[in-house]
Order: sequence, then structure tokens, then C-alpha cells
Amino acid sequence: MAKAKIIIIRGNSGSGKSTISKALQKKLVKDTLLIPHDMVRMVMVGQYADTVGNPSVKLLENLLVYGQQNFSYIILEGILNSYIYKSVFDMINETFKDNIFAYYFDLPIEETIKRHIERDWHEFGEKEMREWFVEKDYISNIKEKILTKEMSRDEIIAMIYQDIM
Repeated sequence: MAKAKIIIIRGNSGSGKSTISKALQKKLVKDTLLIPHDMVRMVMVGQYADTVGNPSVKLLENLLVYGQQNFSYIILEGILNSYIYKSVFDMINETFKDNIFAYYFDLPIEETIKRHIERDWHEFGEKEMREWFVEKDYISNIKEKILTKEMSRDEIIAMIYQDIM
């Protein structure tokens, strides 16, 4: 098996991370592990507060090792605060080296709220989104390509696909 490539898709709530990740996984068809961070943190370990030391950090690291050993592509998507998940990003840097493709939705709060309202389901609202919002939360040791509100879903998927091929 060729060396696994990791695709990191991050940004604030309502950015479009899940939409892009699912579409990219569908385009890659097979041999792709999608790791939705919300699923890992809230469903698998029952941790709703995204805080330093939450058990999803270690589980993410273990899932990434499994992914590297068994898949050609790993898509890690989530808010993934750069401070809380620093050890995950350190591990990714060390493990995947030149096979890291990272993207960050750098959107204004108003755009994330607009996108959230357009969804079919709403587990939370504008108040929570404003509380959680972190502006320009870039990873310090991994270069991320910036995704903006002007970029369409199809443009983003095409860009990522071209980058990883």
C-alpha cells in the first residue's frame, strides 16, 4: 500500500467542513477513512465540552495510526481547536510528514451563522456559535490552505483533489 495521505479540514462551526469531507470521500470512492471529530468526541466518548485533556485527543491519535496502516487517504474534519489538539497536530506532523494536506475555513462569524441556518437540522443556534467562535485559529506547525466564503463547494473539492493526486 502506498503511504497514506492525510487531509485535514478545519474551521468554526457552520463553515462547511462536513459537507466538503463527505463529498471528498465520495469522490475518492474507496480506501478512504473519514474521521468526523464531532462523532469521535460527542458520540464515541460522550464528551460535549471541547476542553484540554478530553479523551477524544488520544482516540483521534489512535484512529490516525489505524488509518495510516490501513487506508490510502484519511480525512480528519472538525473544529479541532489548534491549542486543544496540539498533540494531535504534532503527531500528524511526525507521522505523515510530506503527506499532509490541511485546509482551514477562514470565514466571518456572520457567514458561519448563515450557512448553519441553511442546514436541514439545528442542534444549536446563533448564541452557541458566537460563544464557540475562534477567529483565525491556524495550526502553528502545519501549513493550511485558507478556504474563503467566495469559494464554492465544487471549487474546494476540485482544489483538494488536485492537491492530493
